Amino acid sequence: MKDIRLDPSWKKALQLEFSKPYWEDLTDFVRDQYLHQTVYPHPRNIFRAMDLCPFDKVKVVIVGQDPYHGKNQANGLSFAVNDGITLPPSLQNIYKEIKNDIGISPIASGDLSRWAQQGVLMLNSVLTVAANKPASHAGKGWEQFTDAIIQTLTNERSHIVYLLWGKYAQTKGAVIDRSRNLVLTSGHPSPYSATLFFGNHHFSKCNAYLEEHGIKPIDWR
Repeated sequence: MKDIRLDPSWKKALQLEFSKPYWEDLTDFVRDQYLHQTVYPHPRNIFRAMDLCPFDKVKVVIVGQDPYHGKNQANGLSFAVNDGITLPPSLQNIYKEIKNDIGISPIASGDLSRWAQQGVLMLNSVLTVAANKPASHAGKGWEQFTDAIIQTLTNERSHIVYLLWGKYAQTKGAVIDRSRNLVLTSGHPSPYSATLFFGNHHFSKCNAYLEEHGIKPIDWR
């Protein structure tokens, strides 16, 4: 993981994290996991969320928990799956809310790189997972690293929209400076809590805020 595939803007923004003791322990753990069992996503996609969305281009942050643990699902973007894979229930509900909120139907693909390339940082709290073992890489250091991402963004950037769905994401976003950014919260889009997600109008509110500050809105298709 020394030669990680990561946009240079993030390497610069997070350079202090890469020199901390926890980072060495984390990289040793992750490297060992990839050597001895099946781990998702593919190594080149561990930092895909940031690689597709440079630090200075971030407009929106969507916080997830950890990657999908099924074969061919995880692709490095929170809530997203590889092209051609059946949409997971949470993503189906996200698409339903987009349709109900702004009247457009997202294309069938669940890849979502089309959002990332417009400035949507689709950040999981934990960036790797063992196959068929949800949350298996939690508590190993990824949370500290992704906390640092959010902290650095709120310290150095403004007018970003944070979409925090569910208690986990809301807790992780507690450090965000609400006076310089827009933080939108609701239930998680999982079928277990979707009644608290539907009707949040986050996608229209997000674009209205971006336009209000002279920033090109996101095409959620």
